[in-house]
Amino acid sequence: MNLDDTIVAIATPPGRGGIGIIRLSGPQAREIALPTLRLRHELEPGRAVFGELVEPSETDQVKIPTLVAHDAASMGHPRGAADGERIDEVVVTYFAKPHSYTTDDIVEISAHGSPVVLGHILELCIAAGARLAEPGEFTMRAFLNGRIDLTQAEAVRDLIDSQTLYQAKVAAQQLEGALSRRIRPVKQKLVELIAVLEAGIDFAEDDVSVMPDATILNHIAAVQATLEQLNASYAYGKIVHEGFTLAIVGRPNVGKSSLFNRLVERERAIVTATPGTTRDLVSEIVSIGGIPVTLVDTAGIRHAHDEAESIGIQKSMETLADADLVLVVVDASHGVTSEDAELLRQAEKRPLLVVGNKCDLGTSGQWSWASGQRTLTSAVTGQGIGELRAEILRHIGGEVGSQAEAGFVTNIRHQGLIQDSLAALEAAKTAVAGKIPHEMLLLDLYNALRPLDAITGATTTDDILNLIFSTFCIGK
Repeated sequence: MNLDDTIVAIATPPGRGGIGIIRLSGPQAREIALPTLRLRHELEPGRAVFGELVEPSETDQVKIPTLVAHDAASMGHPRGAADGERIDEVVVTYFAKPHSYTTDDIVEISAHGSPVVLGHILELCIAAGARLAEPGEFTMRAFLNGRIDLTQAEAVRDLIDSQTLYQAKVAAQQLEGALSRRIRPVKQKLVELIAVLEAGIDFAEDDVSVMPDATILNHIAAVQATLEQLNASYAYGKIVHEGFTLAIVGRPNVGKSSLFNRLVERERAIVTATPGTTRDLVSEIVSIGGIPVTLVDTAGIRHAHDEAESIGIQKSMETLADADLVLVVVDASHGVTSEDAELLRQAEKRPLLVVGNKCDLGTSGQWSWASGQRTLTSAVTGQGIGELRAEILRHIGGEVGSQAEAGFVTNIRHQGLIQDSLAALEAAKTAVAGKIPHEMLLLDLYNALRPLDAITGATTTDDILNLIFSTFCIGK
């Protein structure tokens, strides 16, 4: 991948829309764009200019791409093509280096969102010397040019992929460097410890003092404490990033589908008074506290009356075993039956919430269960639905969402690297306890530092970079 040429891509999603944007980035971005444009005013950094998209003349196609920006203006081409057949009205924005997303010159052409028009602009730019951008290449250039670090680059992808507003806010905080700010002091402490130990080795004849073992262990413990907090935050961060699955199970006719519809806030599942209506799994993604939750309505669990119901019940049991959280629904007005008791016994192997539904019909003193969180609801009146949502959120750790202010780990790559660093620090503590020479201890400390560098991108290999940015969309 040549990072010194000019790249181009459609920066808006495929399909038709009110506006479509073509993005050019590189040393010839302005020169390649000008022959296709007839502008009302000269292009100025940070200013949007109205104009027209035209078919470039033969003279413009030959000469303009070979000029630098100020030469183009001085030769009478400050506003692009002087003639040519009009294709569309456009708004053009020019970002001069280094004050741009990639730190290179960027020209963005906003046209009407017709795939034909956008494709034609793309073809004109490529014919004039631009190269079609690879997936994520704009953001990769921003990273390689030092505008953002790797955690921020990955946050760009997370922000684009967000399904809820809370996910977007977390990604935006990562984009601002929340995680990097937590890692930076840890790296600084490690570097300071390494520097002292290196000085003790290099200048031993000059009587440079070396830290006693207790002080070294204190420094390592301080670094470990922060990394362990970050490592522990991944349990919640993974849920924020990927969401989780909640299975609604119970015997027939306890109101599972009605409760499902209440949580989804629309009539998604069929509800009848006949037991066993639901034969197959019905799923829907909803936002609870800003976290995407895949709700799964299952077939009523009982002794099957036919083959179709038997298959549905088998799927219900498989969903129960795989779900991140199980919502066991019982009929609060009738109490716990033997079937309920057996289902609760099986569900106790998974994280569990017990819901007593149909509380609008009254409650039996026998409905509650000895273990698990219990909530009374009515899918008909909506009573207790808010409390149930809060209980679901509390159960998955939603109360630690305030950690977003300080940054937490949402990426499995980051978690793996933090664990590598913690393992190296454990080896360093063992080396100190074993009176191992500092030359060997330093190897462990460097092994602890390198994974932290890899999180922010200081020592990341090309293979890892290509893997990360290949998951981006082409225009970003």
